[in-house]
Amino acid sequence: MTVSPNDLVSELAIRNRSAIPLFERLGIDYCCNGQRKLRDACGAAGIDAGAIVEELSRTNEPAQLAELTTKPLAELCAYIVRYHHQITRDELDRLGGLAAKVASKHGPNHPELAGVAAAFRRLTDDMLPHMMKEEQILFPFVAQLESEVSGGGALTPPFFGTVQNPIRMMLAEHDVVGDILRELRALTNGFNVPEDGCTSFRALYDGLSALELLTHEHIHIENNIAFPRAVELEARAMAPLRA
Repeated sequence: MTVSPNDLVSELAIRNRSAIPLFERLGIDYCCNGQRKLRDACGAAGIDAGAIVEELSRTNEPAQLAELTTKPLAELCAYIVRYHHQITRDELDRLGGLAAKVASKHGPNHPELAGVAAAFRRLTDDMLPHMMKEEQILFPFVAQLESEVSGGGALTPPFFGTVQNPIRMMLAEHDVVGDILRELRALTNGFNVPEDGCTSFRALYDGLSALELLTHEHIHIENNIAFPRAVELEARAMAPLRA
């Protein structure tokens, strides 16, 4: 698989199986800031872009996410809700109680845990209404738009004017979530459990690490696959009306 320093980070994360694990290990943001060229992302991170190109060029298998680029948008939105939203809700509920428990037990010796618990509450307060807005407003419109376009019927204008408006809001909220995840990583020293950490301590940090990866993939799918496809579909549907 040909890889160039001029490739967008988000495109590499879609089409190269090794890209996401590599980007996660190196701390390269492929979801919220995926529209950067690889050379620019590597430069910002102080990483040799040539070495990354060489490593990714050895991979000839496409990423599993590549199939999402051709899946009907209604099915893609349903997949996001069924998989990412459900797991995220479950983990936010589970880890919220665990964070409070660990902070209560280990807080005297680890004052950073108060910050972890507070940051996690903000993450929950941001993500729950965010997902609800997608499920109740954005995704139903996208599915309806796709159905009307494929059926050749009249387009129903949304109350928000254009799909770009709610998407713009979702992108901004994704940036906030990304900032909170970076804060959690910093507070936990990269989710490294201290020597005196108990089983619950380890379970919390392991869970936060897994949630970070899940959320990065979640945002990547929306920012770099679902949202651009929805904008492009609306533009194609509206082109004849504007001619």
